[in-house]
Amino acid sequence: MSLLLIFLAGLAAGFINALAGGGSFLTFPSLIAAGLSPIAANATSTIALFPAQVATTYAYRAGLRESLDDPRIDGHKLALISLVGGFFGAVLLLSTSEQVFAKLVPFLLLAATAVFAFGMIMPKQTENPWLSATGVLTAQVFVAIYGGYFGGGIGILMLAALTLYGLRDIVLMNSLKIALATLMNLTATGVFLFSGKIYWLEALVMAVGSIAGGFLGAHAGSRIKPLYVKIFVICVGLLLSLHFYQTL
Repeated sequence: MSLLLIFLAGLAAGFINALAGGGSFLTFPSLIAAGLSPIAANATSTIALFPAQVATTYAYRAGLRESLDDPRIDGHKLALISLVGGFFGAVLLLSTSEQVFAKLVPFLLLAATAVFAFGMIMPKQTENPWLSATGVLTAQVFVAIYGGYFGGGIGILMLAALTLYGLRDIVLMNSLKIALATLMNLTATGVFLFSGKIYWLEALVMAVGSIAGGFLGAHAGSRIKPLYVKIFVICVGLLLSLHFYQTL
């Protein structure tokens, strides 16, 4: 029964990731419900969702090539920061005790939920950029470390930073966001592989579900408004934050 729950969580996560993001809101608590500790659940969820992220990055490869060559943003530096930050975030997670991380979970979920809510009202462009070239790179340092540590809402955080930097090309921004998130999880996955925290059967079942869900989401994207998916994710995030807070 727990493996079925994990598969369905992966399926739903892949589906909503293809439409709006926020899949870890489903995979992380489902693994805890299956009996994993919070840190093991976080690490296993990261590895399980990684194959689908790689596939999505490949699908956006044309836009990614353009974004890396775009003179308005230094995509190569952002990529390097994402790799290094994801590594340190994962190391930080494994350095955190289970008791401390369990107490942080409701607040991490609430913060990620707030980020998703902010994404719904975030301006699509700004006349006067708030971030300089150095500022957007600095912001990426914090996003990357957070991405390796927990990761909820990193896509919206990156879109917000790029918007405040003054970019308006949503295709470029989205391609870059997807690639940078994948790079964060690449090094985080590398750290988690040797941590002894991964439940491989659960990770495999969830990965299969997430890939299938991503395929379904990509084909259903034209018939489902992302706004509805974002509202669903926010509601789930709030309920989970309350649930985990009550268990402290």
